[in-house]
Amino acid sequence: MSGNQLSRRLVLVFFCGLYSLSAFSAEESARAVSGIVSGSVQQVGFRALLFKQAIQYNLAGTAQNLTNGTVQFLLQGDIGRIEKALEVLDRGTRKSSNVKIETFTATVNPNLKTFTVTGWTSASRQITAPYDLVFTLRLDGESVSEKEAVKIYRRILRETLLPADLEKLNGEEE
Repeated sequence: MSGNQLSRRLVLVFFCGLYSLSAFSAEESARAVSGIVSGSVQQVGFRALLFKQAIQYNLAGTAQNLTNGTVQFLLQGDIGRIEKALEVLDRGTRKSSNVKIETFTATVNPNLKTFTVTGWTSASRQITAPYDLVFTLRLDGESVSEKEAVKIYRRILRETLLPADLEKLNGEEE
């Protein structure tokens, strides 16, 4: 476990311990974590990975590429699910490398009910027109399997992309 993983885990353990002292409803127990991901994390499917984690764990938030080559994100929801998503993000994608994630406590927005990837493109598939991909939280609040999250991700791509860009996916959505 890297030092970054250990310190993030300690922060999350502290949050879990701090908030387990009282009973909260599901909405009141939501937590929010913002972060910056550095390394080779643009044009490698990193935001798609983040999006799929949000879908799988029913997390609200945002993800966007920054001009300095990093990815900025916000994850909001159950702290245990956020921690699971961060563990996957630590591993990165097959094409990413030197992934380093720095996280910060963020303010919970009780009105945030979506996860949005801003300006999604696909360099490998020559999709250059930016799209905002939006996942709306499931009302039941439940997690889904990784396989189901991929199916939902693909459906969102089919519903969002213009036909010419959808053809470029060749049935192999990221």
